[in-house]
Amino acid sequence: MNVFVRGLLFKGLAAALAISVAGIGLEAAAAPRIKDISDFEGIRDNLLVGYGLVIGLNGTGDSLRNSPFTRQSLTAMLERLGVNTRGDANLNTQNVAAVVVTANLPPFARQGTRIDVTVSTLGDSKSLQGGVLLVTPLLGADGEVYAVAQGSVAVGGFVAKGAAETITKGVPTGGRMSNGAIVEREVAFDFSVMTSVKISLRNPDLTTAQRMAESINQFLGSPASFPLDPATVEVIVPASYGADVIGLLTDLEQLEVTPDQAAKIVVDENNGIIVIGANVRVDEIAIAQGNLTIRITETPQVSQPNALAKEGETVIVPRTTITVDDDEDKRLTVMKPGATLQDLVDGLNALGIGPRDLISILQTIKAAGALQAEIVVL
Repeated sequence: MNVFVRGLLFKGLAAALAISVAGIGLEAAAAPRIKDISDFEGIRDNLLVGYGLVIGLNGTGDSLRNSPFTRQSLTAMLERLGVNTRGDANLNTQNVAAVVVTANLPPFARQGTRIDVTVSTLGDSKSLQGGVLLVTPLLGADGEVYAVAQGSVAVGGFVAKGAAETITKGVPTGGRMSNGAIVEREVAFDFSVMTSVKISLRNPDLTTAQRMAESINQFLGSPASFPLDPATVEVIVPASYGADVIGLLTDLEQLEVTPDQAAKIVVDENNGIIVIGANVRVDEIAIAQGNLTIRITETPQVSQPNALAKEGETVIVPRTTITVDDDEDKRLTVMKPGATLQDLVDGLNALGIGPRDLISILQTIKAAGALQAEIVVL
């Protein structure tokens, strides 16, 4: 292949790559869809919880004397199987653990389908490794049984114990069961009888709700949508869709809406994490930051007589080093009116400020009335 042909191929590849990158940039700049920022009425999970027993543990279960609920549950279970152990003071197995089983019932899960469950210990069990969950009814918020769980528990962690040392990896007192529960009751919800649909915003905002309603009305060609509050937008089902509410929701969830957000700064003081929103603005203000740091270092030295000396003793001679850092290299930074997030970050970085000091500075700027944003401390 000659140089000319190779050059053409290289230019074609570069052009294709440029088009590909440009396409990625356009997709990244696209506004999110309605399905990405909201939830539709009726399409939701339901939380399930149940109490059960895990058996088959290799001596890592609950001690029955320290966990009376495990003893009572074991006695009741054996009685249902025709074994009478009530009043038996010698019942002291450690192969059983009382657990709480939790699961999420997906929307429109049909009877007979399987769902995943999570198993967690209640008592002083050391590990659920190798355990088997007995039949456990899973209840909804209304007290009705919606699923039944049973099967082997998969534990990610383990415990290895020796005479002088114990090694624990992960959390061996909790596990999961993939497809471990069978749905026995369905949550009824009929879309075909609905005359209107409510859309709930995950981040409530007046402007976002209004934009969503306008986008839906523009798509439908009629004023069928309107915001009820900052978190809810209602859509009247048009006559053209009839009872096909699913088709309506399928069309609406693909519409793009640019969400608005309030100027907000979220601070996690425990971990030193700061998240600053894009709409944060700062009025003209001068910022200076400096800390006085004093470091005292003790490095004692041993002084002893020479090897040939007739007299003398070995003593410890103290040596103290004191260093004072008053941050003389720090300078005053001036923030211009209407400074953006980037200006604020650049200015504070110029002062060499860490996250901990930044939290105090932001609170001070807010107290001075120059920070046009809400500070949320977690």
